[in-house]
Amino acid sequence: MTISGHLQELYGLPAFDFPDADAGADRLPDPASVAWRIGVDSYESDEAWEEAFARFVAAVETTQVRALIVGAWSDAYNNGPDEVMAALLKAKAQLPALRGLFLGDITFEECEISWINQSDVTPLLAGFPELEEFGVRGGSGLAFPAVEHANLRTLLVETGGLPVEVVRGVAASELPALERLDLWLGVSEYGGDAELADLEPFLAGIRLPRLRHLALRNSEIQDEIAAALAGAPVVARLETLDLSMGTLGDEGAAALLEGQPLTHLKKLDLHHHFIGEPLGERIRQALEPAGVVVDLDDVQEPWDGEGGRFTAVAE
Repeated sequence: MTISGHLQELYGLPAFDFPDADAGADRLPDPASVAWRIGVDSYESDEAWEEAFARFVAAVETTQVRALIVGAWSDAYNNGPDEVMAALLKAKAQLPALRGLFLGDITFEECEISWINQSDVTPLLAGFPELEEFGVRGGSGLAFPAVEHANLRTLLVETGGLPVEVVRGVAASELPALERLDLWLGVSEYGGDAELADLEPFLAGIRLPRLRHLALRNSEIQDEIAAALAGAPVVARLETLDLSMGTLGDEGAAALLEGQPLTHLKKLDLHHHFIGEPLGERIRQALEPAGVVVDLDDVQEPWDGEGGRFTAVAE
């Protein structure tokens, strides 16, 4: 699977593309009613992202804007978003209502996920202390040193390979309001070098006291993660558990089934998996009568019939 489409919503608001310079800015929606996506052509753009953002600030009553989606910037396969972030931070006084921010809503046609150049994104969290939802796409050059943020409720990091230092930075952060954590761990070929021990702070259930939705997905160590979650303290207070998009097979699925009860969950998401039909049916029979929504869609076949499992997103 590749990232073929842009975000449809952010912070519960429908996405709206801010018009390019040629289209003008007539008949814009109410500033608070949409998640504004600002992007430029990733290849040989006539306008820098910062210029498009300056037009946005001039055309929209930004004090009412609640959600921003940063789309492609010029040559994202060569350039990181430092100037993009600088423009956002310079305008922070003009964005007092901003609660949702996504950095890098870039499709594969604009730049493959593992070729998107990123940077240390934590200045955005420091600059916008009222943010409640933050997401970023792309793992190349991505950094996330430990931060403190009192209001962040959702953190989403989408990569084809998540650097271990990012995982450790998130795990060491003070995020007392965080309810939803979604990490796409990816594969070693594209920089996903986190091991099970690096995920232990999340599994222990100590660091994030309000966590209710945990996604550790798109991983080539999905069986190991599932086995660890079978006895992890955090599971007892979760509402949703997401182990989708990775290499989960019968070994990890059996560990989940034989571990601590999962009947308190609202949803168990395992889509894109390598679980055999008999074990998949056992999971359904164990959980669905209790009201758990079980997603076992998108069953995969290994490339070579034995091994060869693959994640949904890599390059």
